[in-house]
Amino acid sequence: MTTTHTLAQNLPCLCIILSTLLLSLSYNVVGQSPAFACDTDATPSLGRLGFCDRSLGVGERVMDLVGRLSLQEKIGFLVSGADAVPRLGIPRYEWWSEALHGVSYVGPGTRFSSVVPGATSFPQVITTAASFNTSLFEAIGKIVSTEARAMYNVGLAGLTFWSPNINIFRDPRWGRGQETPGEDPLLASRYATGYVRGLQESEGGKADALKVAACCKHYTAYDLDSWKGIDRFHFNAVVTKQDMEDTFQPPFKSCVVDGNVASVMCSYNQINGTPSCADADLLYGVVRGEWKLNGYIVSDCDSVDVLYNSQHYKKTPEEAAAVTITSGLDLDCGSFLKLHTLDAVNGKLLNESSINNAISNNFATLMRLGFFDGNPKKQQYGHLGPKDVCTAEHQELAREAARQGIVLLKNNERTLPFSSSRIKSLAVIGPNANATKTMIGNYEGTPCKYTTPVQGLAQHASVIYQAGCPNVACVTAQLDGAKAAAAAADATVLIVGADQSIEAESRDRIDLLLPGQQQLLVTEVTKASKGPVILVIMSGGGMDILFARKNNKISSILWAGYPGEAGGAALADIIFGAYNPCGRLPMTWYPQSYVEKVPMTDMNMRVNPATGYPGRTYRFYEGPTVYPFGHGLSYSNIIHELVQAPELVSIPLEEKHACRASSCQSLDATVESCRDSTLEAHLKVINNSTLDARETVFLFSSPPSVHNAPQKHLVGFEKILVPANSEATVKFKIDPCKDLSLADELGNRKIALGTHQLLIGDVTHSLDITV
Repeated sequence: MTTTHTLAQNLPCLCIILSTLLLSLSYNVVGQSPAFACDTDATPSLGRLGFCDRSLGVGERVMDLVGRLSLQEKIGFLVSGADAVPRLGIPRYEWWSEALHGVSYVGPGTRFSSVVPGATSFPQVITTAASFNTSLFEAIGKIVSTEARAMYNVGLAGLTFWSPNINIFRDPRWGRGQETPGEDPLLASRYATGYVRGLQESEGGKADALKVAACCKHYTAYDLDSWKGIDRFHFNAVVTKQDMEDTFQPPFKSCVVDGNVASVMCSYNQINGTPSCADADLLYGVVRGEWKLNGYIVSDCDSVDVLYNSQHYKKTPEEAAAVTITSGLDLDCGSFLKLHTLDAVNGKLLNESSINNAISNNFATLMRLGFFDGNPKKQQYGHLGPKDVCTAEHQELAREAARQGIVLLKNNERTLPFSSSRIKSLAVIGPNANATKTMIGNYEGTPCKYTTPVQGLAQHASVIYQAGCPNVACVTAQLDGAKAAAAAADATVLIVGADQSIEAESRDRIDLLLPGQQQLLVTEVTKASKGPVILVIMSGGGMDILFARKNNKISSILWAGYPGEAGGAALADIIFGAYNPCGRLPMTWYPQSYVEKVPMTDMNMRVNPATGYPGRTYRFYEGPTVYPFGHGLSYSNIIHELVQAPELVSIPLEEKHACRASSCQSLDATVESCRDSTLEAHLKVINNSTLDARETVFLFSSPPSVHNAPQKHLVGFEKILVPANSEATVKFKIDPCKDLSLADELGNRKIALGTHQLLIGDVTHSLDITV
């Protein structure tokens, strides 16, 4: 009886051993990587393993898997190039894929081939953000995830995509500002939520399932790459609690809380002396604790190595490995944790339980993606393949996104739109006039095809093309041919600006001027032009083009950002009136004088009168601009009329609240003090023109001057279509303690008492908040 009892006790262990033996025998080549995890069709014995049992919950499956791994095998799952475990039927997996504005070839997890030679390349994020269209953000995400799944099914992509970049475009010189939704925390938050939902949300299937896994990066206060000898690997961002709360953290909070993102990436830089990837308060405390991340935390590539070898944050590599894992890091993009984690455990610096927690978060994400559900062609998205990449519908949305993002900055005497019946010949001049790869920015993939500006405009008029400069650096402008073309044509379109040689990852700008002799080219061609001159700026960041704004012979100015694969077609649609421009600037365009006195390294957002520091972004900067945040013109005459808005809000207080007995400037923005206080503001938008108009309606608030409050901040925005000679009503819902609150000096949310000026479209309205 004792023998029988002992045998019964050991049966589970024996089953695991036998299952493992059978699996090992099923792979004839030692170390061979299986094609798919839990492929029970190819290896029926896998069906005996709990982590391959699809009827179990994610947590049960993860626990079963972790329990079967040796310590060395566990460590192999702490890095982005995860090892195969053939004895358990687990293939290698590469975590690093990118999908910033389309499936990208950046990162080893994705590649193009003759099977799928390209994918839809949407406008760079800064351009899409200029649309201020949340439904567009999500629609792009859905198409990108469809193409990603299609590529995964034929072995060309992974399932984990480290996008979007939702850092605040704090300084106009930042080379990676192009990757972001701009300078406003609300816009960045809405973009993050929309794009992540588009990427991740699974149509049908299990509630927690993921189509692909998105990643919001780079957490946090990261917006300097390489400027005057200071680089991101050594930079310590000194940030106040107030700026952290109301500027740098909101997009990440929205991404996790509202978007339910599957991953957050910590950044290279230090924040107030601590590397982001080793900051337990920021990772374990905030992302995992306060915001309840349902997913994994990954390092920017080689960040763990950087904090040890470049920042010298810890004395030994084992200490560096231990501090990152115990702080909340789950996955190392790189090899540092693979090399040093075992020694950290052996040196008693790290418990195996911490490794279990980290890889459990990684495995749970892969479980939600169906990675452990066998052959993907037999799963929910198994029908997708090469036919679903670069479809006509997807390419049309790329063109539509570019049209919505292009911003009309100037249009004297309504020069635009051109008429094909009047403009028969067109001089198209400039280093970006025939751009291809420049249009798709960085973190790009191979596009379906390009339509250059020259090609797009040639559909409407006879084009005379002159580059005018050999490249955007434009060391020597080639004026003669350019001037001759402008003198001969009915109108001139100058297309200038930047590319990745001017602004990029690891490349911040020094100034805001057009590079090289581009300004000379613009000025001389304008003088020579027989007809009207249209200036188009292709860039990620703003440019000081005051000379052009003030030049009356330059009739119109357009900012195209980096408009994606269909950028030339979209630009032509706007110039020749097939599309009514509706983009708005998602960042302030500063004059050159601004960057001459403001160091990139100063993270402070707010004005400092004592030192003359002018502050940053439209929320705090009060100086002159080339063009302000939110600027953008239309071909239509749009009128705004206020229909309804509250004039008074009284915040109920508890009987013993201190502000009942004495005057207070502000209250804690708590749920208790703000219950039942949702407000509504209605605005009538009237289109008095013969063109349909897409109108962005902004709702700003200018709070009372307490706690170094912003001069104004964005509370909401809506994109609406108003047909010709018609009207529409926009309705905003306002939660005072969420939407009208501000951060005090200690980073606590407060609601200011007194008069708030609401800027609803073009209308200013006073709202008093009292107790």
